[in-house]
Amino acid sequence: MNINMIIYVLGWVLKIEAGSMLLPIICGLIYGETRPVMSLLVSVVISFIIGTLATFRRPKRTDFYAREGFVICALSWFVMSLIGALPFYLSMAIPSYIDALFEIVSGFTTTGASILSDVEHLGKALLFWRSFSHWIGGMGVLVLVLTVLPLGGGYNMMIMKAESPGPDVSKMVPRVADTAKALYRIYLIITVIMVVIYILSGMPVFDALCIGFGTAGTGGFAVRNSGMADYSMLSQFLITIFMILFGVNFNVYYLLQKRKWKDAFHCEEARAYLAIIAISTIFIGCNILSLCNGNVLFAFHHTFFTVGSLITTTGFSTLDFAQWPQASQMVILFLMYCGACAGSTGGGIKVSRILILVKEIGKELHVLIHPEAVKHIRLEGKSIEHNVVRSVNVYFIMYVLLFIISVFIISFDNFDFITNFSAVAATFNNIGPGLGKVGPVSNYFEYSNLSKLVLIFDMLAGRLEILPMMILFLPRTWKRIA
Repeated sequence: MNINMIIYVLGWVLKIEAGSMLLPIICGLIYGETRPVMSLLVSVVISFIIGTLATFRRPKRTDFYAREGFVICALSWFVMSLIGALPFYLSMAIPSYIDALFEIVSGFTTTGASILSDVEHLGKALLFWRSFSHWIGGMGVLVLVLTVLPLGGGYNMMIMKAESPGPDVSKMVPRVADTAKALYRIYLIITVIMVVIYILSGMPVFDALCIGFGTAGTGGFAVRNSGMADYSMLSQFLITIFMILFGVNFNVYYLLQKRKWKDAFHCEEARAYLAIIAISTIFIGCNILSLCNGNVLFAFHHTFFTVGSLITTTGFSTLDFAQWPQASQMVILFLMYCGACAGSTGGGIKVSRILILVKEIGKELHVLIHPEAVKHIRLEGKSIEHNVVRSVNVYFIMYVLLFIISVFIISFDNFDFITNFSAVAATFNNIGPGLGKVGPVSNYFEYSNLSKLVLIFDMLAGRLEILPMMILFLPRTWKRIA
């Protein structure tokens, strides 16, 4: 275990986090908010000093492998959250540090779950930091680190694999640092275009920026107590479109940028993702039509928004979907688990994993009927390697075990089963709102500190695809190699 290199990279993460807090400070100065600005400045100083001490001397041995990559990934998100919670706590906007930690972990992991019933009391600076955390976490802070800290060799690919969502990670260009830069360039360009379009649709500039950060990172933090309900139908429709776009694998945008049209439109996962959205929208829209007094436009508009918000695990809401019929709520639960495409900013299990699982079931049934047959699972026209299929199976096993354990622990708070089940589903899949007492018009404040810590772990595990978090608890992970 290369401890020195782990500390060095963590130091860079904290220095980048310190730099990212300068934007909400500028926002606070513009709006004349003294206390939030001071709390952010103190947090910047703490983060920068610790980061500088950790990076003061570059380690002599810079090589590291999968083990270090997973540890760096998990610890980076952990220490980033510990510092990121300070502005809320020091300003006394959120008096409990556990609650502040819950809020910022929800931000960085693009979950959007909140303990706040009145978000507007935070003020502009903290609202900006809260939403900007979505944008930072959407693409991944370590991907950003790789753009400024190329480590040489193939070592930084271990970090990319640990942080990137989905069953497999491949480089778009030969060097990982160049891949990271390409990803962030695409991410930034689409974000800027989106914010400009939001402003042109009539959305206030501050709202357009914060909602844009949340849309890009597929997080669900709103800047108004009414959520997305106050915005025009045009703005809501545009938000839906961009949520869906950010749920697509970024490799597709890279291929489009390189004018490789055939390869881009051949993406099987993206086609399945769009098909699920279309089918779910049609089904739920028809199912809730009677609740909307036969208003077809109203029903399908809000259905399209909700489906786009849930499958991308963004978590924005225009109305309380917990009041919809049971059949629609079952589809909603499926969308929560399904998630967006691998390689996107969305959470959930990922469409690619579901496709692999379905194809694996089909393969096993085929082999039962034809024992001598040799059948390979194919995705995107390519044969899936056995180790990828194995990783999907292991992921599902760990997913189910952690899910059951989490529901069991938080059940001691004596909330109803629907509330507890959907609370874990919403945090583990990085969605935000669930059903019952954690629905779109409620929050997570009433849970005990123990339950909040469990849900914090679930948010981090869900964002990091479980393995990086679990490997921290393995004793041999920390064994030094001579």
